[in-house]
Amino acid sequence: MVKEISSSIKDESLIVKRRAQLHKGAVTLFKQKGFHRATTREIAKAAGFSIGTLYEYIRKKEDVLFLVCDAIYDEVKARMEAVIDTDTTSESSLFQAVESYFQLMDELQDEVLILYQELKALPKDAQEYVLNKEKEMLRLFEIILENSYKDILTQDEITLISNNIFIQGQMWGFRRWVLQKEFSLEQYTQHQFSLLKNQLAHLTQTKQQGGV
Repeated sequence: MVKEISSSIKDESLIVKRRAQLHKGAVTLFKQKGFHRATTREIAKAAGFSIGTLYEYIRKKEDVLFLVCDAIYDEVKARMEAVIDTDTTSESSLFQAVESYFQLMDELQDEVLILYQELKALPKDAQEYVLNKEKEMLRLFEIILENSYKDILTQDEITLISNNIFIQGQMWGFRRWVLQKEFSLEQYTQHQFSLLKNQLAHLTQTKQQGGV
């Protein structure tokens, strides 16, 4: 999908550099005004471009939103892969994965909020592309759970628990203005992980005793 966003510039390194500037400027602008209210001229100014330069790297306004969404998922996935060891089977590895993901959601809360608020503005094929990137990140949690609880959890349970973790991380960003009155990020992470441990312990005990 990224390759379908044409550019009149042939220097790939310059395209990467300029689109990174575009991403940074667009996030700030979209946070202030939203995607629909922001004009292409305002997007260009926020990125430090002239309107003519902007159109050397994109063809339409929706291309900017796609590049923002794509860059967010690429950054989150890359940073998670850098700190998560999917080959280990310990409780500590699961905690490290949860903690790292929650920290990322805290650092990138503006970007994530924009992503979910404005995703519907993308064409359907672009939405599917972006959501497939989300599935790739979700897969990291599924692998850890499969490694650690493959004889305990069904695939449906692994899928649901992974999605629960995913949403809990996003909830910190979406609801932080309320949650931070009661919890620090560290406290929030510890409480959520304790609930997860209790759930996994209950499922393990029930199945070992022959329950459903």
